Amino acid sequence: QVQLVESGGGLVKAGGSRRLSCAASVRTFSRRPMGWFRQTPGKERELVAAISWSGSSTGYADFVKGRFTIARDNAKNTVALQMTSLQPEATAVYYCAAGRTVLIDSYYVKTQDYDYWGQGTQVTVSS
Repeated sequence: QVQLVESGGGLVKAGGSRRLSCAASVRTFSRRPMGWFRQTPGKERELVAAISWSGSSTGYADFVKGRFTIARDNAKNTVALQMTSLQPEATAVYYCAAGRTVLIDSYYVKTQDYDYWGQGTQVTVSS
């Protein structure tokens, strides 16, 4: 069964940090790139960070570069997003997603290239 479950969301003060985690079923996770996306009401879902299956390639949206880090543990079928220096504009529902097909050393950047999605976890940054 395809499954992605995010955790770690919550309320954080501006300037603080938060770590999101996503647990995936083996079938969902195996040899696929993974991504973290976010969405706010009235806006399209946007890529925050992505990582190849091998972990050798990572990519970040310009608005998070240097502050967020994506990492995966293939032995545990998990992918994490470490967020630092959070600001109120980072408030959103954050989604974990698995790529539509096997990619070992690269990742997708388009939402439509991710076929499997978690239910999302809310991150709220207070000023």
